Amino acid sequence: MRRRDFLGKAVFTTAIIGFSALPYGLARLLSPATARPRQNHLRPPGALKDDKAFNAACIGCGLCGEVCPVRAIRFHDRTGGDRSNTPYIDPSIKGCILCGLCMKHCPTDALQETPIRKIDMGVAQIDRVACYPWVDRGICGACVSICPLGEHAIGFKAGNIYRPVVKRGCVGCGLCVEVCPEPSLAIRIVDRSEGTVAKHGIGIRRKRQ
Repeated sequence: MRRRDFLGKAVFTTAIIGFSALPYGLARLLSPATARPRQNHLRPPGALKDDKAFNAACIGCGLCGEVCPVRAIRFHDRTGGDRSNTPYIDPSIKGCILCGLCMKHCPTDALQETPIRKIDMGVAQIDRVACYPWVDRGICGACVSICPLGEHAIGFKAGNIYRPVVKRGCVGCGLCVEVCPEPSLAIRIVDRSEGTVAKHGIGIRRKRQ
């Protein structure tokens, strides 16, 4: 192949790749930034921890959503500014089953393949004034039963086999949120710095589990 032909094909290929990514870039530039929603939105497993880095790395291709077997991955709409077309999980609708397919198929560094126990989407936090067993309103245990990591991530309080307690091994997949029967959701996924037990009022001290 002559050098001129080779260079011509290389330039053509580069141009095609650039134009294919153009719609995603334009969508973010033209999208107005709005206040972050109050919903419990999580990044998919393996996501870069820094929001700006994640938004820059994600090209909005949608592959993570296509390969998710339970359709847990959703996408921010065009009112999200630089978050437009980036993926998120709303565990109140569908939690992550930690299958790893989204990480495996991501074509960029936005989602990086991570061992299941090293994934960090946050940590489950229990509101003990809403959780049925903690306020003696019945037996539940749905959150403990559904956890894919079992006793490594969540178990029952010693002496009371019905009251759930989140452990350090929780990776924040959100399946416990999905199955929680309490309408207000007695369990949610938060940043690890917020602890595993929700705090209420002034002067009320609750020990982190």
